[in-house]
Amino acid sequence: MYPKIDFIYLSEPDMIEAGVLDAARCVDVCEETFSLLGKGDYLMGGANHNSHGMNIVFPKTSPFPNMPVAGPDRRFAAMPGYLGGRFDVCGNKWYGSNHANAEKGLPRSILTMMLNDKDTGAPLALMSANLLSAARTGAVPGVAAKHLANPDAKTVSVVGCGPINKACFVAIMTQLKDVAKVVCFDLFQEKADEFAKWVSETYNVQAIGVNEAEFGFRDADVITVAASRLKPLHFNDDWIKEGATILVSGPVNTDESFLTSAKIVYDHTALHEAYVEDAIGSGNKEAYYSGVIGGPFYRLIDAGKLPALTDSTGLGDVVNGEKPGRVNKSERVIFIACGMSVFDISWGYELMQTAREHGIGQQLNLWDKPSQA
Repeated sequence: MYPKIDFIYLSEPDMIEAGVLDAARCVDVCEETFSLLGKGDYLMGGANHNSHGMNIVFPKTSPFPNMPVAGPDRRFAAMPGYLGGRFDVCGNKWYGSNHANAEKGLPRSILTMMLNDKDTGAPLALMSANLLSAARTGAVPGVAAKHLANPDAKTVSVVGCGPINKACFVAIMTQLKDVAKVVCFDLFQEKADEFAKWVSETYNVQAIGVNEAEFGFRDADVITVAASRLKPLHFNDDWIKEGATILVSGPVNTDESFLTSAKIVYDHTALHEAYVEDAIGSGNKEAYYSGVIGGPFYRLIDAGKLPALTDSTGLGDVVNGEKPGRVNKSERVIFIACGMSVFDISWGYELMQTAREHGIGQQLNLWDKPSQA
């Protein structure tokens, strides 16, 4: 193969043709990824091998006229990783985000994914990653629903009716077969109603839109939360019924009594340990906690009101049968997902293999022979 290096480019239409929207398949791949996480057959960034990624933090002001300055949800992040098992590949998701993109008719985030040979560093595939990232973000709570929710769940609540929660809902519905009612909550009633209409037409179940948080949480069997980071939600302990499963993919606030009485399962405890390390290193731990999904849990751990992360349960532990997930039908379970590059890598690898098998995408040449060797 070497020294000539070719790789494939997959546009968004190519990714769709390769199956990026196949939610059930994505859940299966993410479940496999959780198993590898639980076994430790992976690497991510940082000295602890568990960093979520490295961000460019923009200043509030700058003397340089062309330098970007801070704005709502404005950031760049590199999310590198290695995943073992049958994947055995390195990759990096390059994440650009700016809330002002909507004014230009663009999505808030614009993402690309690169997969590389683990030994040489040679590129294997460059791909559009918006749909890839959304699919794997949705599939993570899909895996959690499979392992943590009561399988006879009848009512699902969607808290936050944006594209990420649509991906979460689609993945969750591949695992729950008895759903008869869906409650769609959003701060904007029009968005909630639009989502409910789509649910009803797509799944032929009863669906209603609401704009009051209590109606979005009360009496639901499974709740998927992916609301705006700019307006974190608060839900009350007494809104959450016995046996409910809350799948958290965005920031929330709730009563301490709920967090200390519910069964907590993290996506990967080592990732959260890395977040706490970063919080301590930032010099302002409280401010850091306020900016991450796990912050309310870390505060309670620091106060001795929740078990240490090293004594807690990750979903990989549950998938591998190392620790129990749900232990009875009445237990309330909360699952915390913060996002990891290894899921982009595994789903990207799966789609790259499909693209190769079916001749999808454009073949690109890095070089026929390197000028320097």
